[in-house]
This record gives sequence, C-alpha cells and structure tokens, in this order.
Amino acid sequence: MNVDIEASPDRAGHDRAGHGRAGHDRAGHGQRLQCRAFAPGSVGNIGVGFDLLGHTIAGVRDVALVRRIPAAEVRIAAIRGDVAGAASLPLEASRNTAGQALVSLRARLGLDHGFELELEKGIPLGSGLGGSAASCVAALVAANALLDAPLPREALYEFALDGESVSSGSRHGDNVAPMLLGGVVMATATRMIPLAVPEWLYAVVVHPDQVLETRRARAVLAEPYPLSLVVEQSSHLALFLTGLQRGDASLLREGLHDLLVEPRRAPLIPGFVEAKAAALEHGALGASISGAGPSTFAWFASKAEAEASAPAMQAAFALAGYGSRAYVTPVAGPRADLIALPA
Repeated sequence: MNVDIEASPDRAGHDRAGHGRAGHDRAGHGQRLQCRAFAPGSVGNIGVGFDLLGHTIAGVRDVALVRRIPAAEVRIAAIRGDVAGAASLPLEASRNTAGQALVSLRARLGLDHGFELELEKGIPLGSGLGGSAASCVAALVAANALLDAPLPREALYEFALDGESVSSGSRHGDNVAPMLLGGVVMATATRMIPLAVPEWLYAVVVHPDQVLETRRARAVLAEPYPLSLVVEQSSHLALFLTGLQRGDASLLREGLHDLLVEPRRAPLIPGFVEAKAAALEHGALGASISGAGPSTFAWFASKAEAEASAPAMQAAFALAGYGSRAYVTPVAGPRADLIALPA
C-alpha cells in the first residue's frame, strides 16, 4: 500500500521550488520566452456540491511548459508522463483541454502571437482527481505569465471552463476554480468564490486502480430526481457551507451526505461502499466520491485521524481486487502556480 502524506502547503499556494527564477526565461530585452507551471489535483463536487464545490489536494499534479511563439496559433509539441493513457491524448489543440484553453485565451485577447505547449501528466486519466482540469489550468497560468499584461486569476476562469468542456462535455468549474485559487472554492457559471477552511481539516483521497470516464459517470445522472430529495440535499449543502464558515465539525458531519449523485455512481466503483464505511469507522466527518470517480475522499478533524484511516480505506479496495494510492492532504490545498525551469 502506498500512502503520500503531505505537509501543510504555503497557504498562499506558492510552490517553493518556483522561487528564484520565477519559472520563466527572458530574452535580453526583457520579454519572457517560456514559463512552466503546475496545477494540483482536486476533489470535485465534495459530495453535496455537484458541479459547484471543489478543493485542491497536495501530492499529485500536472505540469505545463508554455513557450511564446511568433506564429498566431496554439500547438502542442508533446505530452509526457508515467500515467496510463497519457500518450493517447490528442495533440490537436481544439481537442485537448489545455490546448483549447489557450485557443480561447488568444481569441478573446486578440493576441498577435501564439503558444507552444508541452504537458507532463502526473494525474491519472479517468481518476476523478481533476486531471483534465489540471492540464488546462497549468497551461493558462504559464501562458498568462507570458502576456505583456498578465490577467488576474479571476479573468482566467472563463478560459479554463472552455478547456474543461472539451473533456467533460459541459462547462463546470468545480475542478478548475479551486486549482486557480487554492483551497475550497464555490464555482458558479461566472464566479469563483473562495470559502473559509479551518486549518485542522484534513482529507484522505484514495485512487483505486480503476478508470471511470467522466461522460459515463455523468450519463447515470440523466433520470430526474424527486423534488423532496432535492430539498433534502439542499439542506445538507446549507449545513455543510455553514460548517465551513464557522469551523464547526458537527455541522460538517451532518451536512456531508450526498443523496443525489453518490447513490447512482457507487455501483460503478467496486470497493467504494466498503472504503467509505472504513473511513466512517475511523472517525471521518463524511466521505464520498471524488469528482466523477473512482477516487474516494473522506474529511477528518485532524491529520492524525486522516493518516490512521488511509490504510483501512486502501484495504477495502484491496479486498475488491484493486490496488490503490492514498493521499493525506490539508483540505486547504495549494493553488496552481509557476515553478522554476531547470537551470
């Protein structure tokens, strides 16, 4: 069993490796030639906030290297990484989440130059850890630093949504928004709203050796829900958000129950029910499916409780016949940022 235990990140979201050269090279006249950036993995939905809430996690990330080029186009030079399927990702910009995000950026700003992109995939495909979102956010953060007048983070949101829609078929910000800002974020169609997160709040995120495509996971949600269930879910969401704002573990425990999405997706994830039960037996405030799955997350009121639960959650997936990797991370996870280029 593999468990990655991460220390608390710099709350500002900066990767300390990015200090010094600030992740970019400059020409003699001061123009940046290339920048490198990372975007962390994420937990989308957080159970009760379907397509609305998400938080970042430490321990897994994608990296993008972006070059400013004279040609008025976006091209993807290479996609690398040890994760399965990375080599099969499309190099055509309009069919790639990162490529489309930069295409949208160029078009909206009317840029007379283009970008060349290299991606290093560290987040497994179809894992429910925001891999498609991380690629486009990392590319946007790097490309933004190459602009003559870089945009604020909030202005990158619409381009990230354009990129994410290539993968999922819809514009939802529950992964890209927390990656842009760090921590827990509420993502609407037009706004990113960072939410308060108590420092004692930790998560365990377990990724079993399974693949669940986002489009398949969304397909099981097509049937309508009864109004009474929607109302009950809304009450859970209200309790959950109030618990975050007040730093109240009892409200978080009462609110973190997904009545809409989890029941329909759970049958697609062998071992999920048992992994969730293991987390709750170890004191979790709540547990559910990360994003579209198959990764599973649980929130805890301390790092020690999270560390103790991770092996039990992995053991549950092992009994179902699947190896896994676990990440113990502050819920107030890092944001995407520049990192240093090799000397």
